[in-house]
Order: sequence, then structure tokens, then C-alpha cells
Amino acid sequence: MDLGLADRVYVLTGASGGLGLATAEQLVADGAKVVISARAPERVAAAVDALGGPDRAIGLTADLTDPGTPHRLVAAAREQFGRLDGALISVGGPPRGTAAQVTDEQWRESFETVFLGTVRAARTVAAALTDGGAIGLVLSTSARGPVPGLGISNGLRPGLAGVAKDIADEYGPRGVRVVGLLPGRILTDRNRELFAATGDAERARKEAEATIPLGRIGAPAEFGRVAAFLLSPAASFVTGVTVPVDGGALRTL
Repeated sequence: MDLGLADRVYVLTGASGGLGLATAEQLVADGAKVVISARAPERVAAAVDALGGPDRAIGLTADLTDPGTPHRLVAAAREQFGRLDGALISVGGPPRGTAAQVTDEQWRESFETVFLGTVRAARTVAAALTDGGAIGLVLSTSARGPVPGLGISNGLRPGLAGVAKDIADEYGPRGVRVVGLLPGRILTDRNRELFAATGDAERARKEAEATIPLGRIGAPAEFGRVAAFLLSPAASFVTGVTVPVDGGALRTL
């Protein structure tokens, strides 16, 4: 199936590695061009090289807590590639700890990055898109069911799922689609960190796999393929929904 991605242009935040980079790889493989951003300049540069260099990808060192970042990304896409067709908005996971354990400062910092940074980027990109544009928010399965030990994520991700639905309603009449993606246990640096934090990473991984009907941890590329499809014209009648990519682990319908 042709996804219709040839020469379309997407902005991806938090995309120097993990799920953002995995999605960028799938988009580029199908003919799209990308503008990626992250906070570490050396990782951004390495990711751009891996994606094929300036004919296919450019990178910005940027932080979503900076109110100017979304406008910079939109401008970079238009200046380098002449158009903008959508975005994948991803931010790093917030600190571990239950909702009662984490501090006020950790809540504030996470709200600025995970929540407000995402909302600001989504509304800026949505306003810049025309008919056929699409935005994906990388959330978590915690948007549908609490994940033990991740209180901040359990608090903020459901709110972002609501924001995605709200923006989808507002911009739908203009032909702009908005979806949330709910990754489960996928083997990124974040999940390696969470496994290691238990003191026995191998045991934690096996316990996690036992809760997944497919019986294994997912690969980043498996998420990237789903995200690329949802951002593509092939998914032109899909909006306002959250899509789990979790091997069947969520028990909600």
C-alpha cells in the first residue's frame, strides 16, 4: 500500500533517538522529509546523518519548554523543504515515583515539558497546517490505565489525550487530523532505564513480557510504522482517537 508520503514534510520533536527517531526513519523510508529536534546537539547531528542528511532531514537543537521552539520548527520546515504536512510531538518521560512521592518541583517541571510543551507545539503546528495535515502526540498507555510507579505520567498523559481530542474537534473542519499514540513496553532507552531501576533488569523485563499477550517487548520500528501510517494520507479518516501500540497489554477496550 502506498501511504502517500512522497515529498511530504513532518516535524518530529524528541527525535534524536527512541520512538521519535524510529518514526522519522519510517517516514523517510517512504519518501517523506523531516525536521527533527532534541536537546542534545551531538545526538541531533548523528540522527540527521543516519536519516540521509540535508536532502531528507535537518535537525534543530531545541527544548519544548521554550515558547519559541514550535515556531522555529514550523519555519525550518518551510524554509528547508517548502511545506509542512504534520508533526509527531514526543517528549522524554517524567521522573519515576508515585503521585504522592514526587515533589512539587518535579510536578511543575514535568507540567512545563510533558504537558504545556506538548500543548503549545500541537496548537502551533495545527494552526500552520492545511487540509490533509496530521499531528500525532506520543503519550503512553498510562493515558488509559495507571502504570505503577509513574505517578506524573499517570496524572498528565490522560489530560493530553483529552487535549488531542479537543484539538481534533477544533481543526477537523479544516481537514487537519490529530491522534494520540499510546506506546507500551517498547525497548527504548526509557524502558531500559525503568527496568534497571528495579535492581534486576532481566527479571523486570520478563515480568513485563508476562503481562503482554504477544509475549515480548516491542521494537521501536514497530511503533514507528504505526505512527508513520497515522500521519500519512492513507489514514485520512482517522482522527480524535488514541491508538495503543502495546502488544495487547492494555485491558481496556
